[in-house]
Amino acid sequence: MHPRSVQINPKATAVSIRDISKLVLLAMTALSLLFFMLIQQVQAAENPFEKNYKEQNTNKLKSMNPNPDTQILLSNHKDEDNIKMLEEGYDMIGSSGFSAEEASPDLALQHGKAIKADKVLIYKKYDSAKVTGSKLELVREAAKTGRELDAEELIEEPTKYAFYASYWAKLPAPTFGVHVIKLKLNTNTNPADDVKTIEELPGLKIVAVINDSAAAKASIVRGDTLLKMGDVTLNKVEDLFAAVKKYSGQSVTVELERKGVAEKVTVALSARK
Repeated sequence: MHPRSVQINPKATAVSIRDISKLVLLAMTALSLLFFMLIQQVQAAENPFEKNYKEQNTNKLKSMNPNPDTQILLSNHKDEDNIKMLEEGYDMIGSSGFSAEEASPDLALQHGKAIKADKVLIYKKYDSAKVTGSKLELVREAAKTGRELDAEELIEEPTKYAFYASYWAKLPAPTFGVHVIKLKLNTNTNPADDVKTIEELPGLKIVAVINDSAAAKASIVRGDTLLKMGDVTLNKVEDLFAAVKKYSGQSVTVELERKGVAEKVTVALSARK
């Protein structure tokens, strides 16, 4: 049997290698894109600030800036901060609250940018954990009573923290410049009676006055109760909206109560824009 000679076409071989290289390159590109998309999905799923977010403002409030430079602040005084933010002309978009071993502030900032918040305030405090001291106490109690401890009772659990983030947007310059609530009083004096008798108190209680607003310039302060603006009696929040709209750009008499004393002040309302 005579050996056969095999001829190889160099051009055909070169074309095949080139085609294979293209296919490999396309496959690697597709895998890279798929991997990037998976990473993004995992990161979104793992963002507890986004997962536990609850919108507070039903008006779809967001920054007036289409591309806000969202700032993040760490604090430990939530109630005081809320008042300060209102006084500085911000309103809350929403908040996130949850318990976890750890949560990076960068995740809160990431979510703040996504919902177009101007500022994000973050709070972190000790939540709960079975620490070494409590384990020793458990062992002592078991020794006194003769009870055998299960292995699970001796396992150290990681420390958890309570995280809370609030998201804020800057408001346009106000016409009047107050944040109010309607106070209600439970008049039921019998603790054994489950039926609550609720009485609405007159007027609207001011919880914050915006800095440099018309209300602030008229020396209206937090804690005052608004009773009347012009000829509009203020029993509901909607009454205040209607009165401000009616007297926009005018000077109007405001009747209020301060520490039990009735007062009248003149307020020069800004013009509505």
